[in-house]
Amino acid sequence: MPDDMGINNNVVVAENLVKHFPINLSGIFKKKWIVVKAVDGINFSVKQGECFGLVGESGSGKSTTAYMIVGMYEPTSGSLVFKGEDIARPAVKRPMHLKKNIQIVFQDPGSSLNPRRNIKNILEMPLRVHNMIKKGDSIEKRVVDLLDMVELPSHYRFKSPITIGGGERQMVAIARALATEPSFMVLDEPTSALDVSIQGKIINKLMRLQKELNLTYLFITHDLSLMRNVATRIAIMYLGKIVEIASAIEFFQKPLHPYTQMLLSSIPILFEEEAKLKPDKIHSIGEIPSPVDVPPGCSFNTRCPFKTDICLVEDPVMREIEPEHYARCHNI
Repeated sequence: MPDDMGINNNVVVAENLVKHFPINLSGIFKKKWIVVKAVDGINFSVKQGECFGLVGESGSGKSTTAYMIVGMYEPTSGSLVFKGEDIARPAVKRPMHLKKNIQIVFQDPGSSLNPRRNIKNILEMPLRVHNMIKKGDSIEKRVVDLLDMVELPSHYRFKSPITIGGGERQMVAIARALATEPSFMVLDEPTSALDVSIQGKIINKLMRLQKELNLTYLFITHDLSLMRNVATRIAIMYLGKIVEIASAIEFFQKPLHPYTQMLLSSIPILFEEEAKLKPDKIHSIGEIPSPVDVPPGCSFNTRCPFKTDICLVEDPVMREIEPEHYARCHNI
């Protein structure tokens, strides 16, 4: 377990966090339950003011982790703490100040914004729910200020989300998240549903807002090349477990886990200088196991070219290999 868990500047701390989904496959003649181990005992902390990157392939448990933090899912077990307060419970059972301080920007603004409401109505809702209108101010002015914050014209408040572009919709979603003046934001692949030409603008705006508003981010993505430019620290998830945590600089200069090395070696390059920074090409073998049937031992053993006998029977624990650099592997 990372030893920075006890430092006072931690905003979010997760210890042995688990989320399992039981699924009923019973038929007429047979009863059967299976368990999807979406998140299976992870430990991490997010420090004040940083952008903590959570990276992994589809199905690794990234979004499930995010949804537990914002209260959409209740953890099966484990500890989840926000600024010293227990948040291991659904959002409906959380006090209002926690709901106000923890906000999320979803992957697809097309589905996260109500198409039957105009942008003014969408931005007014959190302002009214959390009583964010200050004395002598008007809700109209606050809506205009939020649009200005994300560089959208004031007349956009009369538009419907379906009449504007995907990048503009995501800016509205960011403005909605900022309406409650949060201190912590979860960014769940906020650019993956957008055109490449728009992604850079969204990322730059998010980074500027972080500095201007002193925000802390949990940034979820499958794009490691994006993390090089925005993350303070990075955690890699695989089949519900975190396999490596390091500072962004250390992570790209000296990846330790075979899965991390495999991901980094697959990043496309444009210049020879970039090629020199990449680890040697690692080819994974086998297929990604199902979270319903995770292999015994190390969950990466079905794809790891460096596996040994112990990897087949014993699940490795997270160890600090170098200062502030942690990995789950028997062979490091």
